[in-house]
Amino acid sequence: MKYAPLFLLLLFSLTSCYENTRDCTDFQVGTFIWEQESGGKLLKTEFTRTKDLQIERFENKVDTSRIEWINDCEWRVIPIDPKSNAESRAYLFKILTTSKDSYTFEFKQSGRDQIYKGTAVKQ
Repeated sequence: MKYAPLFLLLLFSLTSCYENTRDCTDFQVGTFIWEQESGGKLLKTEFTRTKDLQIERFENKVDTSRIEWINDCEWRVIPIDPKSNAESRAYLFKILTTSKDSYTFEFKQSGRDQIYKGTAVKQ
């Protein structure tokens, strides 16, 4: 039993080296690019976010949404002028990890179970 404290210290030091970095406040505002592959095609979304608004550009379409921050790493994107009932649902976002100029996130549409993941790069 005299080695138990040493073992716990070693275990703690090893696991703390692999802790995810989440400096979320660095990514609350700015212009970002998110690229994803779908059907063999690379899709690119550019969005500019302030503390209160997000303007998204995708395939020559521009959408503006309201932002509601839940905490430093989680927020809701709520469409301002949806064209249909399906477009009126909010999206819930959560930053999982951050690096110097990008963040990995997950999101889902409100009321839906499927979770999507991506990485956004700050411009």
